Amino acid sequence: MSYYKSLGLIPPKRHTQFRQHDGSLYHEELMGLGGFADDSALLYHINAPMPLRRVEATKGPEWSTRPNQPLMPYHLQTSLLDAPDADAVTGRRPLVANEDLRISYVSATQESPIYRNAVGDECVFVQSGEARFESVFGVLDIRAGDYVVIPAAVTHRWIPKGDTPFKTLVIETLSSGHVHPPERYLSPRGQFLEHAPYCERDLRSPTELLVCEGTDVDVLLQTRDGWSTVTYVNHPFDVIGWDGSNYPYAVNIKDFEPITGRIHQPPPVHQILEAPGAVICAFVPRKLDYHPLSLPSPYAHSNVDSDELLFYMEGDFMSRSGAGMKEGSITMHPAGFIHGSHPGALERSIGAQQTAEYALMLDTFRPLYLAEGADACADQDYAWSWTPKSD
Repeated sequence: MSYYKSLGLIPPKRHTQFRQHDGSLYHEELMGLGGFADDSALLYHINAPMPLRRVEATKGPEWSTRPNQPLMPYHLQTSLLDAPDADAVTGRRPLVANEDLRISYVSATQESPIYRNAVGDECVFVQSGEARFESVFGVLDIRAGDYVVIPAAVTHRWIPKGDTPFKTLVIETLSSGHVHPPERYLSPRGQFLEHAPYCERDLRSPTELLVCEGTDVDVLLQTRDGWSTVTYVNHPFDVIGWDGSNYPYAVNIKDFEPITGRIHQPPPVHQILEAPGAVICAFVPRKLDYHPLSLPSPYAHSNVDSDELLFYMEGDFMSRSGAGMKEGSITMHPAGFIHGSHPGALERSIGAQQTAEYALMLDTFRPLYLAEGADACADQDYAWSWTPKSD
């Protein structure tokens, strides 16, 4: 993030003495990107954040993938992966991945362990439910439709709220780079420009600090080589103030203002975030094309440089009418596969005034490989859903 925030108590000058009521020093932690040459945040802990009690190898979500061969489009029915007593970290089911990203799904009802991803950023999209996101930066209330951006190495946990399962699609970055708003939406100094479909007012960051007491606190740590449980002498949630431009935040899909035109607009107008090797989009209800001869439903297209993944959150998915789409469905259309509206959708779209759908789209610029979760929930008939029944 390029937007400076401050919460809680901080001294007038960084890296100077900042004392507690008993005369002892608060303990600084600089969480920075780019080897001290990019955005950072400076946090002030009550206790030193380094002392360890023990470190042990542990078991976390396992990933193995296979190529998409023979080349096929997929419809993934994620509700088939719902499991009782899952949490939002260890309950993730792997769907697809490449050298840049991993995408998983989870329906959570239980509190997650305290967790730190030291590999890369995470973008967590919420299909349904609510949760309390707790981190070293404080508390953020999360709701359906949120894109939650969590910078690498932020220690946090998820606590679902209410009776509705907390269902999320999780995008983890693996290569260098971070998740952030598209550069074309920003001024040279980082302010959202007038043509951007959302702005700073739509971003939510922690507004309440979280100070927890406790000793011998376990943190589940993901690294490039596997998983560890790190037991800290002091509770990591003991920050009394922080400032900077590297912190978790959320933006909701229903705060995204759509860009429309007289004829069908291409997917880049729907972009909300970018990630290493990928763009992340938001499809929202919008006025449809208003040329007198317009065809509002998407034309057939071949994404020769990217694989396309669509996660259907809620609403009526016009272009996929008759193909079995429902809330929680994912379609994956790989590079080299021609795809577009399903039979009859083009004609039915003529005269329609607006859409009524919410969905996340992810376009990746390297091929996606399939993981076990995709095989477990794949609709085996989807590849033939464009073929007339008589054929």
